[in-house]
Amino acid sequence: MSQTARLSGLSHVNRVDDGSPLGDLLDERRHLVALAHRMLGSADDAESAVDECYRQWYALSDRERERIPVPLTWLAAGVGRICRARRVLPPPEGSAGAARPAVPDVVVTRPRGGEPTTLRQHAAAEPTTLRQHDAVVHAVRRALVAADVDLLLPPLAPDAAAFFDGGGKIRTLVAPVHGRDRVALGLLRLLDRGPHTTLAAHSVNGHTGLVVRHDRRVVAVLSLDVSGAEAVRVWIAVNPDKLRSWNAGRHP
Repeated sequence: MSQTARLSGLSHVNRVDDGSPLGDLLDERRHLVALAHRMLGSADDAESAVDECYRQWYALSDRERERIPVPLTWLAAGVGRICRARRVLPPPEGSAGAARPAVPDVVVTRPRGGEPTTLRQHAAAEPTTLRQHDAVVHAVRRALVAADVDLLLPPLAPDAAAFFDGGGKIRTLVAPVHGRDRVALGLLRLLDRGPHTTLAAHSVNGHTGLVVRHDRRVVAVLSLDVSGAEAVRVWIAVNPDKLRSWNAGRHP
């Protein structure tokens, strides 16, 4: 069986949160914010209402989310309920301008003690040179730009893991993804590139990583942990709050 055929056979195992490209998920949030803004008349209040709706979404179990055929319909109805409730019950006097409650990260931070044994073994392996690290990153980039499964699988370790951080504000994966095939599938689906979207190598946390831009705005940042000639972990940040600094300075 070819690598492409083996990967396509994994589609039945995916949950509702990992089936949409990032561009669609960004459009989803923009639609919800626009809806809330029409109802509340304030950009800050609209963002807050949408954040609350996403909190309700992630409070559902995986099984409950899987039963929702069209997530956007559920989310739009939730935003409508939240906005109507807020119009009936305005915030107490003196609360204007108060900071919105933080949306908790629904993706765990980088694990250490709880990692699978194979990942700990990779971490303890011989240090990877900068040249090796960069070669793997560029190989991953070429595969993602080409949307080519056969190019993407080789630079990923068989036991590779991917961690997605949407911060509860983008409807991406909650749990880490383990295994080369599933990591490749998750990356290709999330980063399905449409018009006006670019993927470039860029320094991320002191090492070469990947930056995804849509209409020149940074919408995702990827950092890779490399061992030898393979990526063992991929960290994908799509949380708008964590990307704000990237867009404030408009990194080249």
